[in-house]
Amino acid sequence: MTTTQNQAVSQGSAQQGAGMHSVNPATGETFASYDTLSPEQIEERLSRAVVAFESYRLSSFEQRAAWMTRAAEVLEARAQELGELATREMGKTLAAAVAEVKKCASGCRYYAQNAEKFLADEGVVTEAERAYVTYQPLGVVLAVMPWNFPYWQVFRFIGPAIMAGNVGLLKHASNVPGCALAIESVMTEAGFPQGVFQTLLVGSKGVEAILKDDRVRAVSLTGSEGAGRSVAGTAGAAIKPAVMELGGSDPFIVMPSADLELSIKTAVTARTINNGQSCIAAKRFIVHADIYDRFVDGFVAGLAALKLGDPMLEDTDIGPLATPAIRDEVHGLVQDAVQKGAKVLLGGQVPAGQSQLAQGNYYPVTALSELTPEMEVYGEEVFGPVALIFRVADIEGAVKVANATRFGLASSVWTTDKAEQARFVRDIEAGSVFVNSMVASDPRLPFGGVKASGFGRELSRHGIHEFVNTKTVSIGAAPDAHKSKTE
Repeated sequence: MTTTQNQAVSQGSAQQGAGMHSVNPATGETFASYDTLSPEQIEERLSRAVVAFESYRLSSFEQRAAWMTRAAEVLEARAQELGELATREMGKTLAAAVAEVKKCASGCRYYAQNAEKFLADEGVVTEAERAYVTYQPLGVVLAVMPWNFPYWQVFRFIGPAIMAGNVGLLKHASNVPGCALAIESVMTEAGFPQGVFQTLLVGSKGVEAILKDDRVRAVSLTGSEGAGRSVAGTAGAAIKPAVMELGGSDPFIVMPSADLELSIKTAVTARTINNGQSCIAAKRFIVHADIYDRFVDGFVAGLAALKLGDPMLEDTDIGPLATPAIRDEVHGLVQDAVQKGAKVLLGGQVPAGQSQLAQGNYYPVTALSELTPEMEVYGEEVFGPVALIFRVADIEGAVKVANATRFGLASSVWTTDKAEQARFVRDIEAGSVFVNSMVASDPRLPFGGVKASGFGRELSRHGIHEFVNTKTVSIGAAPDAHKSKTE
């Protein structure tokens, strides 16, 4: 997610006056408004979090797992309601929103079942009578989260951080305040003690002061490169642990040995997931010359068959982008590319006239080829349904184009050649490589990137270890043990 996109969300709220507002991106209608917290209210929540941690850190894994399992049950019971709220606030299709809520439930269950194992003491053989490593919670952890997956981004923080015995404060994106408050209500309904998880309705300018507060011990951010630099800088100056999951310009590489039909079908889904607004959506399609024409023909046809429309309707494939500013930024990148020689294979025009599509933040699925480095799209993350297509002569060219970006979040490669698979796994600069499958986050696998895509990992056992004190314990022999048995 770009800095401009994050700023657009904040500015959109500010332009409507004090507080936060829920604006339906399909219609432009403001359907709810919320007061932001005063400094006194923020102080009250910080104090409550500290008090909650003192008792919650002593709770058993069994008790935490019971609460977390209950959270999963609440999410499943409220999936339709929560899904509709997300669709109304940020525009993803209702089917995708409901599926996201259910995925959160699976994440909660995963950590309820595995946290104790992940954080079990580890014995170490030394000269001491006993030595071991134990994992203890840090305290109050701040989560700064984006709007594009308003539930999953937060629950992939909640699962590991809260099961480890920490307490959480959520600063959510300002265009999804309803989702932010709904998450807190889920945790309350699940039975977690007061103060274990709280939502802070504050603007982005309020993050720095909260993070600098000595009572906040760590931060996890998912968002733009600019937001990551700012928050990581503040955390670094305060010497506080941080996890940064930032943007991506993920390559999707197709080689001659690939299952062409499956790769095309997957490519269509991979580029348009969440209306194209996903850090791990495939954005750059790098295709070997021997199969380039066949792939592009099928890929463009698949994209063209998708229906753009009301995200509440079952037959809609692509909904609106989250804000008018984000749509304008995406279109600006497309126009810049076209002006510099890119070929438009599909889309590329903002809906006009009096139709519903013209009233909302809709942008058509677009495909561009003949791309060159001087075009802005070549180096930026395009956060909308725009596919960038590249022709390469061989595996050397594929790796070179894949790595020709400052981002390094994830990648998808399509080849049945074992040597090629090994080469891509070794040489692609990314936090993950998915071979013959689409990139997806999974509670069982660590998630995160390299280069400008951030640092640290979420999910799996690696994610829960990000926010604990890895404490070494060494117990020497008792004095009496050194005495002779004859004494």
